[in-house]
Amino acid sequence: MRGVIKLLPMVLVAAITACGSGGGSSAVVNPVVNGWSWIGGSNESGAYGVYGLQGVPAASNIPGGRYISVSWVDNDGNFWLFGGSGNAANGVSGNLNDLWKYTPSTKQWVWMSGASTINAYGSYGTMGVAAAGNVPGARLGAVSWKDSAGNLWLFGGFGNAANGVAGALNDLWKYNISSNQWTWVSGSNTISATGVYGTKGIPSNSNVPGARLGSVGWVDKNGSIWLFGGAADILTARVYNDLWKFNPSSNEWTWVAGESSVNIPGIYGVQGIPALTNQPGGRLDSISWQESNGKVWIFGGHGIDAVGKLGNLNDLWSYSPDTNIWTWNSGSNVSGAYGTYAKQGTASPNSIPGAREHRIPISWVDSGGNLLMLGGDGNGASTSGILNDLWSYNPANNQWTWVGGSTESNAFGSYGTLGATAVGNQPGARMDGVGWVDSSGSLWLFGGSGNGANSNGYLNDFWKYN
Repeated sequence: MRGVIKLLPMVLVAAITACGSGGGSSAVVNPVVNGWSWIGGSNESGAYGVYGLQGVPAASNIPGGRYISVSWVDNDGNFWLFGGSGNAANGVSGNLNDLWKYTPSTKQWVWMSGASTINAYGSYGTMGVAAAGNVPGARLGAVSWKDSAGNLWLFGGFGNAANGVAGALNDLWKYNISSNQWTWVSGSNTISATGVYGTKGIPSNSNVPGARLGSVGWVDKNGSIWLFGGAADILTARVYNDLWKFNPSSNEWTWVAGESSVNIPGIYGVQGIPALTNQPGGRLDSISWQESNGKVWIFGGHGIDAVGKLGNLNDLWSYSPDTNIWTWNSGSNVSGAYGTYAKQGTASPNSIPGAREHRIPISWVDSGGNLLMLGGDGNGASTSGILNDLWSYNPANNQWTWVGGSTESNAFGSYGTLGATAVGNQPGARMDGVGWVDSSGSLWLFGGSGNGANSNGYLNDFWKYN
């Protein structure tokens, strides 16, 4: 069934997430007029990148179709994109390590770093030392953050280390925008590195999370970087529920919560009741938000439910860093739930999104504190596939609202005229695109794996929602 995204009026607050990627900062923005506009890229799948000259912006430049990349918004409002899996300048598809910047005011992309070919190895240099020759290897499924100084960070993923075959990674990198240089900060320059947990709650420079992809992350008010979950391999058969914190000042990791082994079932407790014994099961590719008070929310993903079964989830959890306590707030404690779509635009205790994974790594928090999410890969009302439904959750009354989009999977896109906003325009269903929210409250969406106007595959379409 092909569905249409019908977005209701809303006020957006930017919640930049790690791959979003999940976590980041929030800033109240002004109300905006609704409407999607197709800004650039192809309206069909499979497009190659146009790189131009490294460091030189051009109107013709654009990244190739890809998914499972990471993204950031810098302090000047520019959008950044790194890696993923998809198309480089030509040839067959593969993993990527290209770094791109898009400036909304000039409407131009610039290729900043990395290769214009697939499957490039990393150049690590000396740990802790920035250098022009340093660059992370090609990868998908990393997690990203931005620190208070404006540096861009990424961790792990699945791809290439310094040499050899591709695998799961645990390297931590920092990119300085001013110098255009990468620094290898922590972790291994080989694949499949084992984690060193140390003692729970005690920071140490010998601690490090194990290699993984599909984690979520955020930055707290003190500038510490947080990391939750992920998978130890590309087959997602081994998933983590460990929670980590990294202090950039001391270069120390702390194992905060969760277990040091994989495939841990969730301990749900009583819905709505915080408890020290509660913890989400191991998972990857969840959706996350961070409130201004520091509370973190995590929805779904692909992981282990309460009875130890691996599958897509629709459980909603909140975590308080101050108390180190998890709360199961909504959704099922078993995997595979289908969505329940009550009246569109109306909050209801009977509405709930279906189980899903492969987040689009942005989320929204509106001025009323509601949490919003779009699409993914999972269950609609009765079918499974890629989704384009938009949901809002109100923490105050613990109710979901189906805001728009199709109740079923696999909707195709309606592009309209390039650059023109129209009510009938909408991106097709997709998973693992990247997105940004700008200072005026407009949502920007790039690529992913899903449906163009008539075809399915790697996308490089670029959208803006006013």
